[in-house]
Parts: sequence; C-alpha cells; structure tokens
Amino acid sequence: MKKLFAIVAMLGLFAFGTTQSIQAQDAQATEQTEQVDSAAVDSAATTAAAVEETTSAPIEEAEPTSFHKELKTKFIEGDASFMSLVAIAMIIGLAFCIERIIYLNLTQVNTKKLMASIAEAIAAGDVQKAKAVCEKTAGPVAAICYQGLLRTDQTLDSIEKAIVSYGSVQAMNLEKNCSWIVLFIAMAPSLGFLGTVIGMVMAFDEIQRVGDISPTVVAGGMKVALITTIYGIVVALVLQVFYNFVLTKIEAITQDMEDCSIKLIDMIVKKGLYKKD
Repeated sequence: MKKLFAIVAMLGLFAFGTTQSIQAQDAQATEQTEQVDSAAVDSAATTAAAVEETTSAPIEEAEPTSFHKELKTKFIEGDASFMSLVAIAMIIGLAFCIERIIYLNLTQVNTKKLMASIAEAIAAGDVQKAKAVCEKTAGPVAAICYQGLLRTDQTLDSIEKAIVSYGSVQAMNLEKNCSWIVLFIAMAPSLGFLGTVIGMVMAFDEIQRVGDISPTVVAGGMKVALITTIYGIVVALVLQVFYNFVLTKIEAITQDMEDCSIKLIDMIVKKGLYKKD
C-alpha cells in the first residue's frame, strides 16, 4: 500500500509539474503574442502618422524649364551631327525668305498715285514728264510703264509686246531665289528622316551588341530617330509659312503689274501716242 501510495503521489507530482510547465509556456506564448500585437499596432500607428504627415506636407512644385533650355536639351539629345544639318537648313532657308520679303517690300509702291501722275502727264501731252515720274519711282510697275512710254513712236502692237516681254523679266526677278526656299523646305524633313533611319540602325546595333531587346537598350537610338524627325518637320513647316507669305506678295505685285499695263495702254490709245499703220 505504501509503495502504491508513493507511486500515485509521484505520478500526481509529475502531472502537477507538467501542468504548471504547460501553463507557464501558455502564459509566455500569450505574453509574446501580446507583445507582437502591440508592436504591430505601434508600427501601424507610426506608418499612419508618417503617411498623414506626408499627405499634409505641401508638395513642392518643380521649377518650370524655360523653352530655350528645353530646346537646347532636345537639340543635344537628338545628336548634334544630325541636328546641326537641320539647323543649317533652317538658317539658310530663312535667310532667303527674309531677303525676298525685304526685296518685295521695296518694290511695292502706291500704284494708284503712280498711275494718276502718269495719266495727268499724258493728258497734258507731256510724255517726257510721264517718263520722269516712272524713273523716280522704284519697282517693276514703274519700270514696265517706262518701257511702254519709251516706244510711243512705234506701233501699238510693238508697245504691247515690249510691255509683255519686260513684264515677264520683272516677274522672274520677283521669283528669284524662291527655288532655293523650296529646296530647303524639302531638305529639312529629308534630313530629319535620315536621322530617323540612322537612329534605328544605332538601336539595332545596340541590340546586337547586348543581345537583348529591352526598352533601355533601344531607347537611345529611338530618341535620336524621333527628335531629328520632329525638328525636320518643324523646320519645313516654318519655311513653308514664310514661302507662302512670299508667294502672296509676288502675286499681289504681279496683279498690280498687269492692271497698270492695261491702264497705260488705254491711256496711250486714247491720247493717240503711237505710230499709226
């Protein structure tokens, strides 16, 4: 009995010890869980506070880049060797446009006042005065009228042929250098497309060298291709606007030349200032 009681007592003590150990482990595990939860809550609170602080903080706007600086940056990124050709085409084309505009502005005169002075001199029978008026006036209109008045001693047919022939010469002078403007209008986008093709070749060379077709590999060549194309098209558009303005002024002066020629012939016919057959 005593041995049995001793065994039971030992088993009881062992069970009690095991239970206490389990409870202690459970308590420790619970404490660790609470610590983890507390740390998680603290971390979440810190993150929320940081987000709130970031949200509430004023966002500093980046300084806007000036147009001149952006243009210079893109020019460099587009490869200066090709962009320089496009720039040269634009400079030379604009030089021809400005030269034509200045010349045409100098040739334009007040045709109503000119023809009124010529009509007054012819009405008075003073052909020399009419010639002097034409000599003092610049421009193709006055030059054509002068050529017609020089031949008042010839037949009417000869006067008309002289006016028409000299009118053609003056029209050619008005259109001088316009072919160069057309050339640079065509060259600018062609140079841009040349840069495009070479940029694509550069991209494929880089793919072959690296052995990869990722965007970062081809980005450099593609940027050169696109920027040169954009600049070439922009230059062509600018030159085209100036060229159309030049053509408009040429058409206006040509119309004045034709109108004044007809009026001069009418004056000569009415006054009889020509040789009769």
